[in-house]
Amino acid sequence: MGNFDLIRARFIMLIIFDVEGVLLNAEYLPVLAQLIGPEKEKEIWDITKQGIRGEINWEEGLSRRIAALRDISLENAQRIGENLQIMPGAVELCSALKRAGWKMIAVSGGFTLITDRLKGELGLDKIFSNELIFRNGKLFDVNITVTSDKAAAVTRIVNEWGIRREDTVAVIDGANDLKLLAIAGFTVGFCPVDKVKEKADAVIEIRDLSLLLNLLEKKFGKAVLANIHQE
Repeated sequence: MGNFDLIRARFIMLIIFDVEGVLLNAEYLPVLAQLIGPEKEKEIWDITKQGIRGEINWEEGLSRRIAALRDISLENAQRIGENLQIMPGAVELCSALKRAGWKMIAVSGGFTLITDRLKGELGLDKIFSNELIFRNGKLFDVNITVTSDKAAAVTRIVNEWGIRREDTVAVIDGANDLKLLAIAGFTVGFCPVDKVKEKADAVIEIRDLSLLLNLLEKKFGKAVLANIHQE
């Protein structure tokens, strides 16, 4: 092991993930819209894609989508959320990073209903997401605590942990995630839109998160993936 690897091993490494399209191999609201019918699914997909590409205000787009899906039952919303596919390679990646002593954060413009399960399934340290509001068992509204400025949601905990920018990695796919790039020393676009491709340090075009392991080793050295984390 080289001197650089030994020095790097003494610092806590952090990875920040977007959720839908990165840790989850799906976009939740379009899947939910399938319960209503193909026309509603297309409507929701159109708004979703506009937000991901950065063509419309993300918060406005989210409110429009929730309004269009109002009255979906809590039971159906939970069932769909629990069955969204974990991204191929995500379990392998997160297991390796956990063994190596990394901190892992997920930050999502999506909802606790789909993100809470990831803490246990992937071993994440912290998750930030929004909360769907149901009244009388029906979807009514959304409480937005994570905006398109996802960096604002995670900055406090990153500072509390004392993790340096150069030891932080961000993995994103959409234009609504771009502000995360400013707080990370290494940025990865995962099957991303063009705006992310232009700004990310590296791009993965195959839907397999385990491919990130090689990128991390090349960037930081073997120490970041070995089970030798030191205080």
